[in-house]
Amino acid sequence: MTKPSSQVGIRATYMRGGTSKGIFFSLADLPAAAQEPGAARDALMLRVTGSPDPYEKHIDGMGGATSSTSKVVIVGPSTRADCDIDYLFGAVAIESPVVDWSGNCGNLSAAVGPFAIERGLVKAPVDGIATVNIWQANIQKKIVAHVPVKDGQVQETGDFELDGVAFPAAEIKLEFLEPGADEAGEGGAMFPSGRMIDVIDVPGVGAAEATLINAGNPTIFVDAATLGLTGSELQPAVNGDRELLARCEAVRANATVAMGLAKTAAEATEKRPHTPKLAFVAPPAAYTSSSGKAVRAEDMNLCARIFSMGKLHHAMTGTGAVAIAVAAAIPGTLVARVLGGGRHDEIRFGHPSGTLTVGAQASEVDGTWTVNKALMSRSARRLMDGQVFVPSDLSK
Repeated sequence: MTKPSSQVGIRATYMRGGTSKGIFFSLADLPAAAQEPGAARDALMLRVTGSPDPYEKHIDGMGGATSSTSKVVIVGPSTRADCDIDYLFGAVAIESPVVDWSGNCGNLSAAVGPFAIERGLVKAPVDGIATVNIWQANIQKKIVAHVPVKDGQVQETGDFELDGVAFPAAEIKLEFLEPGADEAGEGGAMFPSGRMIDVIDVPGVGAAEATLINAGNPTIFVDAATLGLTGSELQPAVNGDRELLARCEAVRANATVAMGLAKTAAEATEKRPHTPKLAFVAPPAAYTSSSGKAVRAEDMNLCARIFSMGKLHHAMTGTGAVAIAVAAAIPGTLVARVLGGGRHDEIRFGHPSGTLTVGAQASEVDGTWTVNKALMSRSARRLMDGQVFVPSDLSK
């Protein structure tokens, strides 16, 4: 007979950031063993979320059983003089016991500043805009969040509308500084192969053109037609088609190897499902969004969709939006080709829930492109603050 185990509470805040939700922890509130990377931290995050769950429902945890809602965040004082806080993101697999710490969540990045202010990790003005300098520890990049504050409290309500989120809220402007990787970063240069477009040999698919780029997160861009798609699909047309999902994962996994981020396609699938992301793009097209709203071709510069943890995302990942902005600003990429060539400093793209405007500041020196920053607006809101409970053997 299994010996009964008591439960312990750990302070946590459940937050929405952009089109994602996650469980936020202050580093100091975690059990000692979980304050360091490793098996103890992963076991705790899996149990809090409710993974692995063969039923794919997260009934026994705080996860939402989708890639957009099965997420954890750890925030603590920064180890860097130029930042206020360090932010670590974990993408928790639903069916398998994996927490992928390889990339960032651009959507939840919007909630990091508000969380830090509310927890007293960052000082904010009584009224105005609080500038929070965030070190994104997963990808070793700086993010600057501009958080509205009123009467000493983060302003969470407002009239800023974000497609993919049901209710308006206060706008939070984000700057992703130098989002393209450098030679010291994971995956090497912004373009790991040194080319704007590569041809990847994918078993069962054939030769696939792709832009392999390190920006926001490592990202793979392909034409929608490469996957047998139009670019205007919604989740039901994709996520219920196992053969299509397997084909898309084959492209993602083999491109991961080409980026130098895994030794084999099998390793890419098993050990790093979160990154790189696979996205597909197509020329503007009219469609009905997931909310039933008509999206017109003239409302966008291109159609874009992205996969997250093996499924089509219901809107667009924040880091995917950063990658789109960067790829659009650099002539010769597949994204720029779909846009008609040249460079595009700001674009509006269509995604399953509507449209989004993004921009990037890029420059070329001696044939080498660099990106100073990518810009976009999101919103964030606290949903719950209290304790999450786990078996006591996970709290040691």
